[in-house]
Amino acid sequence: MVLRFFFYLFLFFICANPSFFKAQNVIAIDTFKVTQVYENVLVKKINSDKNSSTFLILIKKEVKLHKHQVHSETIYVLEGSGEMRLGEKKYQIKKGDVLFIPENTPHSVTVTSDIPLKVLSIQAPEFDGADRILLE
Repeated sequence: MVLRFFFYLFLFFICANPSFFKAQNVIAIDTFKVTQVYENVLVKKINSDKNSSTFLILIKKEVKLHKHQVHSETIYVLEGSGEMRLGEKKYQIKKGDVLFIPENTPHSVTVTSDIPLKVLSIQAPEFDGADRILLE
């Protein structure tokens, strides 16, 4: 009888609290709120370890031409649009686009939308900023 009571109590707890089994490493990026005032670029580190770093980046105007000597970067566009330069090519980017930037590739972006460009940037290996080289 006592075991049955605790079993039902456990089931009630699980049903009443669906986040009980929710992974701790899950972030609802669409509900991620930015409360800071920023002039052009806002970078929020989401996660980092020796293998990679993940950032939420908001851009109002542009990111100047630069490259990373030892990092590759994958960018997923969450909101907005822009013109992205990768090497010698230019691309029109928008919500839902994924961009792959190999290490040592010059890249920049100019925002073309009325809203900030919001991207998820994943860099590998772990990014500490030391290999970011401005080219302009």
